[in-house]
Amino acid sequence: MFTHDSDKVIIVEGLTDKKQIKKVINDDVEIICTNGTFAVERFDELLETYDLDNKDVYILVDEDQSGMKLRKQLARELPHAEHIYVSSEYREVATTPEQILATALISKSISVNPIFLV
Repeated sequence: MFTHDSDKVIIVEGLTDKKQIKKVINDDVEIICTNGTFAVERFDELLETYDLDNKDVYILVDEDQSGMKLRKQLARELPHAEHIYVSSEYREVATTPEQILATALISKSISVNPIFLV
């Protein structure tokens, strides 16, 4: 079975969110895209593939209706997950300025590139 070594996992909605986060982090973090949907079969596959029950899981989704719905579903399935929020001012993870995103990530002990903390 293919294993993922990182102890930290961030669940996001889309590829643009993943790219934005990858720009600012320095940490060994697995970033999983849900593609904005939540199917139980797909979630079970993610749970097993990434061993989510035994990892530090963070949920970072858009502050819009679909993002909040997804957050609620993920919170139900992963009660141990921590939530990272972007300001509703930016609405989307992908459009949140790097400095703001870096501050939100570092608040959860996820290492970020120091240039984004200026």
